[in-house]
Amino acid sequence: MMTLRLTRIGKKKRPLFRLIAIDKARDPWAIAKEILGTINPRTKERALKTDRIQHWLSVGAQPSDTVRNLLIDEKILEGKKASVTTLSKKRQATIAEKANAEKEKEAAPAEPSAE
Repeated sequence: MMTLRLTRIGKKKRPLFRLIAIDKARDPWAIAKEILGTINPRTKERALKTDRIQHWLSVGAQPSDTVRNLLIDEKILEGKKASVTTLSKKRQATIAEKANAEKEKEAAPAEPSAE
């Protein structure tokens, strides 16, 4: 199955990404079927070949979550953005613990002051 994904190019601390069409099982740094555009995150510059992206999507290529969000921003795709960040179980437990502590603090009756 074909996928649309980003591959990083550029120097250290100077990222530049290519949007490529490649087989899903292949390494992102392998030779791509086609280069569909470039993205510079430092200058927010995007040079995408919209007609070729639409071609690959019509053929059945699946975009990665990050690419899907990018295509929604560029109005090439319609729909809702996907969450691409994940939290570790340890971090989720810490957040839940803090939320429970705040609920208990709000639910506890306020002690009257002795004046």
